[in-house]
Amino acid sequence: MPATVERPPSLLTTVHRVARQVWTTTFVRLGVVAATALVAVWAVRTYGRQYDFFDLRIYHGAVVWWAEGGDLYQFVAPQTTLGFTYPPFAALAMLPMAMLGTQAAGWVNVLLNLAALALILFTVVGPIADRYGVPRWFAVGVAVSLAGATEPVRETLGFGQINLILAGLIVADLVALRWRGRATLTRGPATGLDPAPAGGPRPEQTLLGWLRHAWVTGAFAGAGVGLATSVKLTPGLFIVYFMVTRQWRVAFTAIGAAIGATAVGYLFAGGESVTYFSSVVWDTNRVGVVDATPNQSLAGLLARAYDSPTTPTLMWLAFAVLLLAVGLSRAKAAHVEGDEMAAFTIIGLTANAICPISWTHHFVFLVPALVILVDVALRRRRAVRGFNIGRFPVLAGLRHATAAVGVYLLIVISPMWRYEHRLSQMSHYADGRYGALMENSLALAAIMLVVLLPWRQGAEPVFDPRPATARRGLVRSSA
Repeated sequence: MPATVERPPSLLTTVHRVARQVWTTTFVRLGVVAATALVAVWAVRTYGRQYDFFDLRIYHGAVVWWAEGGDLYQFVAPQTTLGFTYPPFAALAMLPMAMLGTQAAGWVNVLLNLAALALILFTVVGPIADRYGVPRWFAVGVAVSLAGATEPVRETLGFGQINLILAGLIVADLVALRWRGRATLTRGPATGLDPAPAGGPRPEQTLLGWLRHAWVTGAFAGAGVGLATSVKLTPGLFIVYFMVTRQWRVAFTAIGAAIGATAVGYLFAGGESVTYFSSVVWDTNRVGVVDATPNQSLAGLLARAYDSPTTPTLMWLAFAVLLLAVGLSRAKAAHVEGDEMAAFTIIGLTANAICPISWTHHFVFLVPALVILVDVALRRRRAVRGFNIGRFPVLAGLRHATAAVGVYLLIVISPMWRYEHRLSQMSHYADGRYGALMENSLALAAIMLVVLLPWRQGAEPVFDPRPATARRGLVRSSA
């Protein structure tokens, strides 16, 4: 019987093995993160605008004016017609920056927003990195760099806005929901309590023990949305989402947090609170012109489509209600299928779309939408691995990958600024239909994602997926 001769590995196999070994080294991965960050800086300088903390200068000037005894909502920034537009609780939260200079406050705000962006991407990218055996720090580092080049992130950082901080509060609730779901699975949905030590009180009966228990079991879920809503009204749509999905405890926690924060604002700034809720909140002229190119909401799109400085009210209401119904129903379906991140993303984009004015830096939920599209493409590609059509591999996931690349290029290049027009100096159709399409490109992309963003079945359920009968059986056995 002839002996079996083992063939030496081919050159391609050897090169692939060496490349894999090099790729997995920490030094090379640090280099990739650094290179991605440099490319992001180049993209910001190439496609971004002049920022210089423009919005933060208004906030900083307003809180300094207020701290010195002035009327918060009477402040008008020099050489502008703009003033403070947030509720008093937001002014209280921003009050410490009155002790800093404008530039110092701006850079502190940048660090806080970057920390919030890292939290968001750690939440959405982390499970994907774990699935493919990639270190989380590397995946999140690359993702943060790539996200930094996008229109919503660079405008938030450059203008000194707080959109990423608010989104971080919302995503913190998603993390709390995950912890709550895991605690329910491991300890049972009836109590979720740690066992009491022999001859002593339960750990939850002490203040520190209760706080720790509430933290690790996600009992604070909803507080982030409530705080975000007390600063800006648009996150309030997440409370509606909690109600639609019957997450009543989370919804009531969010409502309680919003009311509590608003009460704190009234306690320390009663006059300003009355002014804000009686007049300022209804004065859209303080925010900006509806048909301005940076306003990429549905209302802005319709105003520019009609080449008018105002939005056709009845048409906007009809389309807004329709889009709201679609967004809520799709988010509920994503929740039921076990992809809470997709549900949160759809709600965030829906809130941006139906709000009368949503500037380009408000659309920060486009970032997790991109990650979801990439993940869906990878999942579909892996599901059909080994299947070919003739000599060509099955093109599963191609349309989702193409959509991700297209949306990413759109929010990096931001073609809307090349076709920015202002009435009455120039019509929004001055560059033809193509120019009008580009001027509304971000709004159209957000609306399409509300309608078409896929979800990943069982990706991250935040509820006990077992049938109700099984859960009741567990409760009886634990009792």
